[in-house]
Amino acid sequence: MISRRRLLTAAGATALLTACGSNTGRGGDGQALRQWYHAYGEPGVQQAVERYAKSYGKVPVDVQWNPGDYDSKLATSLLSGSGPDVFESTTQVSAVRAGQMVPLDDVIASAKDDFTASILAGHTVDGQIYGIPQAVDMQMLFYRKSMFASAGVTPPSTVDELVSAARRLTTGGVKGLFAGNDGGVAVLGGPALWSAGLDYVTPQHQVGFDDPLAAQAIGKLRELNTSGALLLGAVKDWAEPDAFTQGLVAMQWTGLWTVPAVQKALGDDFGVLPWPRLNDSGRPSVPVGAFGAMVNAKSAKVAEAKEFVRWLWVERTDYQADFNQSYGFHIPPRQSLAASAEKLKTGAAADAVKFVRDNAKASNPPDWTSAMRTAFGDAVSQVVRDGADASTELRGAVAKVRDELKRLYG
Repeated sequence: MISRRRLLTAAGATALLTACGSNTGRGGDGQALRQWYHAYGEPGVQQAVERYAKSYGKVPVDVQWNPGDYDSKLATSLLSGSGPDVFESTTQVSAVRAGQMVPLDDVIASAKDDFTASILAGHTVDGQIYGIPQAVDMQMLFYRKSMFASAGVTPPSTVDELVSAARRLTTGGVKGLFAGNDGGVAVLGGPALWSAGLDYVTPQHQVGFDDPLAAQAIGKLRELNTSGALLLGAVKDWAEPDAFTQGLVAMQWTGLWTVPAVQKALGDDFGVLPWPRLNDSGRPSVPVGAFGAMVNAKSAKVAEAKEFVRWLWVERTDYQADFNQSYGFHIPPRQSLAASAEKLKTGAAADAVKFVRDNAKASNPPDWTSAMRTAFGDAVSQVVRDGADASTELRGAVAKVRDELKRLYG
């Protein structure tokens, strides 16, 4: 089932699917704005966004719900000129260069300072904003307080402490850590770089992990995989909390969306942490993703589409709060809404809000293309799962990412 967590592992699109159904709420006379969403997995989201659109008084709005490969369908429609007027997506430099969406700085201007800066940066290219963030998803480290207390282990603040804790907490039928059935390859590459003070790409559009520390950071993931402390082969993967709630592990890397299920199963017997720092030059981090509302540059109704986006994602804070808090468990990208949300004021949810404010890193930044993700992910996999030399594998990834950056920026 597709849900908002797809933002944190999205890999781009290559194929077009057939058109899906829509709900207009108004007449189909060709005057309506066309608005696209991907198919969220949480019950009630489709009905909510259709209700928002129906309540807009200026022009009719057609909402189209798109199950399946939304990225592929959207990319093809934008290239062909037949795409929606308003759509949700991540911001990518290549799409901006292709003139597929219009800047929205004037749309967000009145509320710009209320949006979490790190989230807004994920929709900014060359100083201009192309997407109004709708909802934040993030990943973090969950840990069992009782298991830590019994083993005399304190919550880790460095990667070495995490590795040590995972080993010490592995006993009997319990493993120290679960980060996915691939040993964390899909989700921990970014946090490993950030733990060393590195990144995918620098603000100067250079490769961000062309540094010997990158090999050391990725090497720590290999160390975890060979420690005997990782759970592998779980029935459900990292995005579901079952391994953690069933007591199979003392720690699990998963997402904010699992907090309600974890609370129901464990009560207060858990805490959450960011991925810890590797060294003094690194920082703790949490990956974040946020779809943004965008306007198609080829739309015949650009002005009307911008006005609708302003109304829904800037002015209607009640709808924004509803979208984030009534269907699943998400953080509003606006600081004022996050601060006022009752569900986010205590416990793990409050910690998550703080992590996003202080430690957020974009899981899919605008200049991190699918080709770059593939090159880096393949290198991480070779090191972590197959024991390949980290320096050698990362040098290959650096070369491919550098070529991509030259293509984007010259």
